[in-house]
Amino acid sequence: MRRRTIQYIGLLFIVAVVTHLYFLSPSDSPRLDSEWNDDNYELGGSESQASLTADVHRRDAVVAAFQYAWSAYERDAMGSDEYHPISHRGTNLSTSGGIGYTVVDAIDTMLLMGLHQEYSRASNWVRNHLSFDRDGQSRCFNTFETTIRVLGGLLSALHLTSDDMYLRHAVDLADRMLPAFDTPSGLPMTSVNLKTSVGIQDPGNHISTAEATTLQLEFRDLAQLTKNDTYWYKAEKVMAVVKAAHLPSNLAPISMNANDGSFSHSEIRLGSRGDSYYEYLLKQWLQTDRTEPVYLKMYEDTMLGIHNHLVQTTPTRKLTYIAELFPKGADWRTTWDLNHKQDHLVCFLAGSLMLGATTAGSRGAVSVPPKMDELTRSGQRDWKTGVELLEGCMATHETATGLSPEIVQFQPSADQPERDWYIKGSRPGGPASYDARYMLRPETVESLFLAWRLTGNKRYRDYSWGIFQAIEKHCRLESGGYATVLDVDTVPVRHDDKQETFYLSETLKYLFLTFADESVLPLDGYVFNTEAHPLPVFRPSIQPMFTL
Repeated sequence: MRRRTIQYIGLLFIVAVVTHLYFLSPSDSPRLDSEWNDDNYELGGSESQASLTADVHRRDAVVAAFQYAWSAYERDAMGSDEYHPISHRGTNLSTSGGIGYTVVDAIDTMLLMGLHQEYSRASNWVRNHLSFDRDGQSRCFNTFETTIRVLGGLLSALHLTSDDMYLRHAVDLADRMLPAFDTPSGLPMTSVNLKTSVGIQDPGNHISTAEATTLQLEFRDLAQLTKNDTYWYKAEKVMAVVKAAHLPSNLAPISMNANDGSFSHSEIRLGSRGDSYYEYLLKQWLQTDRTEPVYLKMYEDTMLGIHNHLVQTTPTRKLTYIAELFPKGADWRTTWDLNHKQDHLVCFLAGSLMLGATTAGSRGAVSVPPKMDELTRSGQRDWKTGVELLEGCMATHETATGLSPEIVQFQPSADQPERDWYIKGSRPGGPASYDARYMLRPETVESLFLAWRLTGNKRYRDYSWGIFQAIEKHCRLESGGYATVLDVDTVPVRHDDKQETFYLSETLKYLFLTFADESVLPLDGYVFNTEAHPLPVFRPSIQPMFTL
């Protein structure tokens, strides 16, 4: 009989839900000046009365897509960190072997989809072959990426199976990574040599804000499981440092100095290197069952900063988007230039705002869809922005392929007068820039999943289905697997030889959950890390030190 290492509060509830899951059959900016109340944003009416039961046909189509993507990887590259489906080969982050990026990243998706055979083979690989005794060269093992993909994947698999094998690997990995936090400020180093357990600092002693502040869900979950408060306090210290570096805007530049803990001269954006800082503020509060008000306060202040400085609307179609700020002059902490650029990554914020509105911004119990009088003024503001931002993100799918580009500029273009946005350096039919690619990213479908769960509005499922069909048409390869599209505005498409691990762990998982029954991973019982690995909500047994 296996030794049980932890008891979560509410364990019986989690076991009941997991049992159901495992045997699932596969087949300009608003402020808080006045009460905002617009019935259009309640999303009521017959369209939103659909029951949140499974759409079996669409759900099973997503399961089949996962099987197609996984089977190609398993055929050509089993155990490799990354997969190249055109050349039918795998590559590793270290010359001494892989650390399970793709396998561990995908396991919880298999469990949720009820793919027993695929899971059996993947779990056997973890049991018999996974090793972190890898001597990565230079900066191979990124602290952030390894945490969200591998540590997060192991923890999620543990919660979904109660197999202590996953816990043993998680503890081994986390212990090897702890030295990354040994800096004067407590901010982690960008990378770590897992074999020698030595942190590797960026040459300028910088770390991106997102990389430093997107480790907390995983390390706190592991601390709760093992009762080892070192994991908790190392991750918690980072948040205290960020709070102490506070800017008047309540926003965070994308770079920090790991020596003194200050923000570095850098842009403010919710795209690359900034995104998941904003995502984890709300999720840290939710993870510990809303018991840590410091994260709620940071979240509320930050959302106000976003609305005061970043929320923008296009002149013609009135599309909502999130701009960026570039530091200006010597007084760069308070003086900024606006840049009307939005990464695809930013589209996570739409669903996050809607989730925040119904939790942090609620007056109490909230209906599905929420009624505006159930939300506070800030909750109403955030709900409205979330709904509108999601429509703005969907507008970026108005391309020749129906896929959204990596980066868009939200200003009219003479080349594309009918669109309120354009792709810098590209035009339909070519030539294409890096910004024009679609990398199988999940952020829009993540927000669509949350919007569906919070409203029951069928249009969000229809949006998701449209994106899924576009992926099937343009990213699926005849020889197996899926690949990045180099130019979303040109057909027939050309591909880049890469099937990203997050396609298996995030994109297909969120699509599956959108079409699955709402009892699969209820939003009040789980938080998703930034790689879509579900972690259960708990009441902490460790006393937090970071408080208001």
